[in-house]
Amino acid sequence: MKKLIIILTLSLTVFSCKPTANEAKVVEEDKQAVIDSMNVVLAQQKMEIAKQKSIDSMQAIVEKEKHSRQAVTHTNTTTTVTEKRKGWSRAAKGAVIGAGVGAITGAAVSKKKGEGAIIGGLAGAGLGAGTGAIIDSEKAKQGK
Repeated sequence: MKKLIIILTLSLTVFSCKPTANEAKVVEEDKQAVIDSMNVVLAQQKMEIAKQKSIDSMQAIVEKEKHSRQAVTHTNTTTTVTEKRKGWSRAAKGAVIGAGVGAITGAAVSKKKGEGAIIGGLAGAGLGAGTGAIIDSEKAKQGK
């Protein structure tokens, strides 16, 4: 009789510790929710990195423009000649136009309007700046 009670107690303990199918489903859903939230955070970090790269490239263009506009002095005379400001470079214009078009397109196409506008704006700015830089370099080669 003692053996029977011990066996029943052990079997009851073993069977009661196993998770039911419903509990396993809840655990699996919780795991998936954690994975999804981590993916969202990673996507946001990637957007911030892309945004910072775009800002850094635009700042590099501005610095390059500042260096090209420095004053030129002549040693024979006391006259200082400064370059005339030419306005925006084609790369800067392309970045601004591309950002606007990309933001509008991204907002129109995406289900999440804000995210679509940000991603489209960044992509458009990058493509516009690249295209403008190519045009700038071609014009410099032609001497215009």
